[in-house]
Amino acid sequence: MPKALTIVGMGVAVLLLLIFALDLLAGVPFGGVSWMMDISFIVCAGILGFLAFTTFREQK
Repeated sequence: MPKALTIVGMGVAVLLLLIFALDLLAGVPFGGVSWMMDISFIVCAGILGFLAFTTFREQK
């Protein structure tokens, strides 16, 4: 897997984390409709970021 894909994966994870954390705290992008869905997406973004980071470290 190219390093660029792992960097993009980390970027997507940070973007998702910011969007859903902002929705959870302020209700801005999606109106704060479901706090459980926000928490689920935050956890999934954390998992994606962790997997992308560990893959990036293994490629050296």
